[in-house]
Amino acid sequence: MGQKRGAGQSFADVVGRNATAVREIHQRAENRQTKQDQIADAITRFTGSMLFVYLHLAIIGGWVVVNLGWLGIKPFDPYPFGLLTMAGSLEAIFLSTFVLISQNRMSAADARRAELDLHVNMLTEHELTQLIRLTHAIAEHLGIAPGSDAAVEEAMQDVKPEEVAKIMEEEAKTE
Repeated sequence: MGQKRGAGQSFADVVGRNATAVREIHQRAENRQTKQDQIADAITRFTGSMLFVYLHLAIIGGWVVVNLGWLGIKPFDPYPFGLLTMAGSLEAIFLSTFVLISQNRMSAADARRAELDLHVNMLTEHELTQLIRLTHAIAEHLGIAPGSDAAVEEAMQDVKPEEVAKIMEEEAKTE
């Protein structure tokens, strides 16, 4: 935040700098991941792929064909496929746990991003308030009557987040 956009910086330069900063933030977050988080994410990514679906179709299809006796092999899990049902249930338990672990981590990352967004938005609001004050002072200095518009006077005041939160809470109660 200490870096300012100078006269020599183009919009593209600022966008590039910001993109680099965001990439670095994501990289630091990835570097903080534990081995367990990395494993859970890898499993979640794989189980959310079409390769996973195709493998399951092949395995379950093969299981059914073998255990119906169509290949002349003695069935090891005859119909109604109790062993397959149990294996599928255990797999579902573990996969849902891995997905929940990944979702919890992503939710925490989303909360950190939302907090960063809030801080940036509050800083932007403060800077805009300062610009409005400066514009108002320039107008007065030049002898231009800025008017006594209540909205302008209100815009020259910093927004207090706690007041906005209170209004939002009151609005939520009426819904």
